Amino acid sequence: MSNAAQLDRRAVRGRAVRVGDLAIGDGMPVAVIGGQDARWLSLRGHHGGIPADEVICRARAGWDGPLLVEPFSAADLDAIARHADGVVVGAAWMQDFALVRAVARLGLPVIVQRGRAATLEEWLAIVDYCVAEGNDLVVLCESGSRTPLEGVPLDLTLMRAARERSGRPVIASIGGGDGGADDGVLAAAAVAAGADGLLLDPGAPPAVVIAAHEAATVLAPLVRPEAPATLAEARAAIDRVDAALATLLERRVALAGTIQRLKPVGGFQGRDMERERRLVAAMACRAPRLGEERLAPVMNAVIEAGLRLAEAERGDARLRSHGSPDHA
Repeated sequence: MSNAAQLDRRAVRGRAVRVGDLAIGDGMPVAVIGGQDARWLSLRGHHGGIPADEVICRARAGWDGPLLVEPFSAADLDAIARHADGVVVGAAWMQDFALVRAVARLGLPVIVQRGRAATLEEWLAIVDYCVAEGNDLVVLCESGSRTPLEGVPLDLTLMRAARERSGRPVIASIGGGDGGADDGVLAAAAVAAGADGLLLDPGAPPAVVIAAHEAATVLAPLVRPEAPATLAEARAAIDRVDAALATLLERRVALAGTIQRLKPVGGFQGRDMERERRLVAAMACRAPRLGEERLAPVMNAVIEAGLRLAEAERGDARLRSHGSPDHA
């Protein structure tokens, strides 16, 4: 397939880069590469004498979604062109300019990991190499910097600067394979900092994958607007907003239960209607299209659901402390 045809097949929509059927960028959901959205394979150290074609085909087996591959050398590129939807230029190869140019000439989307000693200018210069070869489908990936501290922390400030300077999607590499609790925190921090996606290590444990998808599903709707173009995309965006709403509602009823235990008069008799009015007015400032008139019945339903739950839980607590009526 010609470079022109491949570029057309994976056209950029706005500032989004399409990798197969996955779009990464502004106005799109946070992608999780290494989870359910897409997978990637590194050929570094995994050949074992097996041809790259066979290694990639094994990764393809049972997986119909987008597949990205990191080459070990330029010798792998023909196999990648035949079987992959995109290429990962690893941090160790970022400044191998001959390899970068050869990768770009494939016409496939390219994810460029920042070398651990690379400056912002050096990182962004790789984009220019790709564009010079006729490939504008570039995603930048922040992968951390070497420090005297243990580990390779991400530079989220640099990630944001790369996004603003280049106008291109920027993702964050997390999940070093050890399954540490910090990986979940890092996923949330990267999403909050504006990452368009999360790149998990191919061997990332299930806990890291779950944490990444949770950040992309629940946190992302709170910090990044989406611009769906199809009915399916719009419904998927609503599902993510609903997931965030459900999480916040669960937290709200827990806090409301605490208030019920602290108030001198609880339950429906202890409702503070003036406070509820102020609450709705404050919310209307954040949701002006709904306004107080439409928000009031919504919040009334939320408050009453919390009160009924608090009453039910009090009843359950009394039964546990005094025994069930059958054994009284």
